[in-house]
Formats: sequence, C-alpha cells, structure tokens
Amino acid sequence: MSNETRLDERAHTANSSALKKEDESARGDALQSQEKVKGEVKDDLIRNSQPVLSNKAQMLGMPQFGLRDNLIKCELLKNEDAYTYIENYSFFLGTYNVNGQTPKESLSPWLASTASPPDFYLIGFQELDLSKEAFLFNDTPKEPEWMLAVYKGLHPDAKYALVKLVRLVGIMLLFYVKAEHAPHISEVEAETVGTGVMGRMGNKGAVSIRFQFHNSDICVVNSHLAAHTEEFERRNQDFKDICRRIQFRQEDPTLPPLTILKHNIVLWLGDLNYRISDLEVDHVKDLISKKDFETLHTYDQLKRQMDEEVVFVGFTEGEIDFQPTYKYDTGSDQWDTSEKCRVPAWCDRILWRGKSIKQLHYQSHMTLKTSDHKPVSSLLEIGIKVVNEESYKRTFEEIVRQIDRLENDCIPSVSLSEREFHFQDVKFMQHQARTVTVHNDGQVPCQFEFIQKLDEPAYCKPWLTANPAKGFLAQGASVDIDLEVFVNRHTAPELNAGLQQLEDILVLHLERGKDYFISITGSYLPSCFGSSLSALCLLREPIQDMPLESIRELSVKSNSPVIDSADKPQEIPKEIWMMVDHLFRYAKKQEDLFQQPGLRSEFEEIRDCLDTGCLDTLPGSNHSVAEALLLFLDALPEPVIPFSFYQQCLDCCSDSSHCRQIISMLPQCHKNVFNYLTAFLQELLRHSAYNRLDVNVVAPIFAGLLLRSPDKQDINEKRKVKEFFQHFLVQTSSDRDIHEKSPE
Repeated sequence: MSNETRLDERAHTANSSALKKEDESARGDALQSQEKVKGEVKDDLIRNSQPVLSNKAQMLGMPQFGLRDNLIKCELLKNEDAYTYIENYSFFLGTYNVNGQTPKESLSPWLASTASPPDFYLIGFQELDLSKEAFLFNDTPKEPEWMLAVYKGLHPDAKYALVKLVRLVGIMLLFYVKAEHAPHISEVEAETVGTGVMGRMGNKGAVSIRFQFHNSDICVVNSHLAAHTEEFERRNQDFKDICRRIQFRQEDPTLPPLTILKHNIVLWLGDLNYRISDLEVDHVKDLISKKDFETLHTYDQLKRQMDEEVVFVGFTEGEIDFQPTYKYDTGSDQWDTSEKCRVPAWCDRILWRGKSIKQLHYQSHMTLKTSDHKPVSSLLEIGIKVVNEESYKRTFEEIVRQIDRLENDCIPSVSLSEREFHFQDVKFMQHQARTVTVHNDGQVPCQFEFIQKLDEPAYCKPWLTANPAKGFLAQGASVDIDLEVFVNRHTAPELNAGLQQLEDILVLHLERGKDYFISITGSYLPSCFGSSLSALCLLREPIQDMPLESIRELSVKSNSPVIDSADKPQEIPKEIWMMVDHLFRYAKKQEDLFQQPGLRSEFEEIRDCLDTGCLDTLPGSNHSVAEALLLFLDALPEPVIPFSFYQQCLDCCSDSSHCRQIISMLPQCHKNVFNYLTAFLQELLRHSAYNRLDVNVVAPIFAGLLLRSPDKQDINEKRKVKEFFQHFLVQTSSDRDIHEKSPE
C-alpha cells in the first residue's frame, strides 16, 4: 500500500469521527441557545444550528502524525491558489448601542433593510444591560429578549441558523447564517476581553468570533471602547489591547493561538466612541442640517487617528453619508436636550480588513427610537475561497509524491539570532519585549517548541512568555519569536521582596533534532504595587531608594509578631495616603470615578512617582489616580481583609455588628487601611449629587478588592462579599474622619 493511500485512509477515518462529534455537539449547543430564548424560537434550523466541518477541514483535518502531516498542510496552504476559486457572499453587519433598554419595536427596518436576504448576519449590541447586577455577575435577562427580537427581525425570505452567541456584560455578538451555508462553516471559536477599569472590567471591551467558511478564515469583533470626547488616546489603547489580548485556540494543539489580525478577513463593528472634535455643537448641527457630511467627517477623531496610522492600520471604512448616530433623546429623532447637550458624533462604526471585499451599503436606521443611539448597518460582498475538489486531489497527490522523494534521515537544524537577553529596569505592569529570530538552516522542514525543564510546571517563569511558543518552519524559512516580560500582581510580590529574580533559561526543542538554550536575565525595580501592607508601613523612604537587602529584611520583619519599638510602623502606607489624599482633594465631585479607566501612560507616571517619591503631587487625571488605587489594592499579596478572615466575613455578612467586630480583629495596619478607605468612600457618597456614585456602584468595585477570595468566587460568594462591605459605607459615629489619618 502506498504512503498516499495510507494517508488518505487515515484522513477519511479521522474526519468521519470528527464529523460525528461535531454534529453531536451541534445539537447540544443549539438546544442551549433555544432555551435562552425561553422556547419561543422553535425552528428546526435553530435547534440544529451548529454547522458541520467545511471542505477544508475535511481535506486538511488529518490526524496528528507529526512532521509529515504538518509539512503536507503547509504545502497545501502554499499552493492554495491551485485548487481554490473565489465566490462572492453577502455579509450583513449591524451595530446598535441600546442604552440598557428592552426591545420595544421591530428590528426589521434595520435587519431586513436589504432587497435580498444576506448570506450572513453578524449583529453586535452594546450596553445591553446597564444594571450593576449585570456588571458584577455578567448575567442579564435582556440577552434572550434581544436575541428573540433579532430572530424575528431577520430577512423573511430566507431560513437562518444561529451559529454562535457571545456576550461580555452588555457587549453581545450574534452570528446567523443561511441554512444552506452551515455545512461549510467550521472551527467556530469565541473570545472576550474586558478593557474597563484595571484593564479587566467588562463594561468596556470586546467580544469576538472566528470561523472558517470554505477555505477563508474570518474574525468578527464587536467592541465598546472608552467614552468621552477627550479620551481618544484611551480608545486607541483599547483597540491595541483587544488586538493583543484576544487569542483563539486552534484545533491543532501544536499550533500557537490565533490573534485577530492573523485572519484573512477581519470585520470590526461596535460603539467605538470616537467623537467629533474642535467644533462647537451649533456648528456641528449646522453642517448636519446642510448634509455636509464630508466636511464634518474631517473633524472625526477616528478618521484623524486612522489617517495618522495610530489605530486600525490596514482597515477600511466606507464613505459616511448619513448623519451622526449619537446622541438623541430616547424615543425621538431630537438631538440631546439634556444639560450636557452632547455634540452629535459617529460613535457607531463598521470597518473591515482583507482582500476581495466590496461594500454595497453603509447606513443608519433613523426609524428605530428605542435608544439614544441609532443602529448602523453595512452590507459587504466578500470573496470567499472555495475548494475545487478535483484540483485539490491532484495537488494533494503531487505534494505527497514530492515529500516521499524528499523524506530522508536528515536532522533538523536552526540558527538563532541571539541566545542571551537582558531586560533592563523592568517595572510593575510595563511590557518589555525582545525578538529572537529562528531560521531553519537545515535540509528539511522542522517543528519547534519550547519545552519544560525538569520538575518545572511550564516552559518559562510566569513573568515571561514566548510567542509563538511552538510552530513549524519550512526549509529556509524564519520566524520571529517575541520574548515578553510582564510583571503583574501575581509575580510582583516575590520580586519586590527579593525572593525571586528575573532569571530563566528557555529550552527550544526541535522534533527529531537537538535542543537550543536561551538565557533570560533582567533587573527589576521594586514597587509598592505588589508589596504587603505591613512591609510598606515599615518603609520610611520610597521603595526604590532602598537597597534590595534592606527591602528583604523589612519584608521578613513585617511578618514577625514582635517589631522593635525603633521600627514603629506608620499607621497606613504613605502610598495609599498619597492616592486617597489626591482624590479627596480633587475628585470628590468627579463623575464616573472608579468606573472610567485612566490612561496607561498616566498610570506609569503615578507608579513611578509613588515608587521614587519624586513629586509631592501625583500626575495624571483623576481617573488614572483612581485606577491606580484599585490596581494597588488588587496587587496586594494579602488583601486588606486577610485571607484567613474570608470565610468568617461571608458567614456573618448579613449582621452589621458581627461584620464590624471582625474588622476590629484585623492586624493593626490592615484595620487602619480598611477604616481609612471606608471613611474616604463615605465622603465620596456624600457628594453623590455631583459624582453620581451610590452604594450599588462603590460596593461591588471595592468589596472584591478588600475582601478577596483565596480561590475562585461563585456568584453567591460575590453577593455575600458585596453585602458584607455595604455595612461599612454608611457613616457611624465611630468612624474616623478621613482628615485625621495620614502617614507619619
């Protein structure tokens, strides 16, 4: 039996099994989707909506036999033009910020606005639910309501199957496809990323779906970026964070994760929140009344940032010939008449990246009045690579014959551009990256992977990553591997205390070949972020002014039950005092405090200021200082309420007096910090008429930081933590005034 015959048989067996498993999981996933709309959608196409494998997956989805199969896949991809042709399909993209409303009107004027039914629907919502419950627990009854409204609003002249739904708090993306196309969709994956306060909270961020359709891979992103006119730099940062942090696992476990920009086609929609700058509101409205959208568009922040190639590089947006979609009085077509009288803006946008894409329309839908935004749609005609099976078979057989001729006992070999890397002055939460180029200088293709060293849980220390960590190199090919160092709240404590150093050795292994060693060293600048409260209370000087040995001694001393009277600790760390004092002085009336993220560059300035003591006044905006305070609390190795008290706090969460009794039992510096912070928050709540804060906003944000779980929390525990902390947000006669406490 020939090699190619055996390989074809293996591929057929594997695909039969894969098709069966995919079909079984399809029914399970679809039934879950049906339950979400509470049984109101009964169509068989929805119940069996998860599609089966595509032609490409059937032909390329061979079992893992190592290097030979990877080489065949690589050669097939290189020769793709020989067995594929382009066929056009219509994609309807829609985005709608619904401002926390429930569906009050038919969505047909938006979703069924095309003359003929589109092949695909990709529909994004933002602010699906603005309640604090949704924000805290990522659960909302509005998901099935809007899902049903979408299903009813789809074009009536075709049958559609639901392929995937993904949601993060109020950001939701729905993916429908014409039933006849479902068998050609495969490798469906969804990912989410929050970019809100602390770079994690899901009130801002993105949800994304990637999939294969025939031989094209497509990624769709629905994002809600930072708000407010002046925050365009934060929006740029959010875009870059989303591109970097969303990573999709591949079916082949030997392949590295796929990022958004690694796809042939990227479709990006959402409330991007870019505004119109440098024009007064009356001038903007005058240009709108004249329908002079071309002039108005020159003042659009997104256009300006794209022209400067700061953001959405390589993306295209069609001509905007419709009036701004934000902001209206809810239930009307009238511009914002509130006290803020916001400037109209094209917040809601749709862009694309890739070849063979033509936009057929780009428009807003003014008849819908549920929200203070108007929905937007774009109809794209996209050229998809479809397999000609006869041509594919000929190409496949020729590649196998070539590999049979080439296969020999040659040992794989690579060369590395560098083998030693030093990262200088690494700081808390500041990326540093270096690149090593790996070149295949051998006579055969090779498969590489960073492997674990003896008795170590991973191939590298937790502060280090290599991307990609594994891969395949054709003969003569090269790959750039990014070595990234990033110290976060998990790795900072031991580095701050001098218990760990930035030292590691990576082992790059070649299948059937030898191992290569890459040395990583670095110097870490100790930070108050990730240091313990007890150690910081003993620090008289900024942490970076102290020798590492002195910091190590203080860390040990802080854990001792007996402290020398000469080393009497401060009541609270001076770093906490500086941040809280700044907010107390300048931000008591600041709207959206602790809810709107600051700028990363400003956080870095604040961190450096606290670590070096170089300034008396903290730099940056109020939002950046507020976020720095949250990050500080999040990075504490032992939270303000130590882990050992966690279960007691949950057990008595409904009894105010017992809750206060537990706080009285905390170690002195922990108790001082807790009382200081709660006094500050009480002061903020007294100014709620200005800052719009209330207990339901403050409690979830701070409760999870001050009373952290040693393990993962379930929803019930989160509710108890919030209930515990709410008792302390009401001023009592025993609470100390915030003015009374400052570091000595």
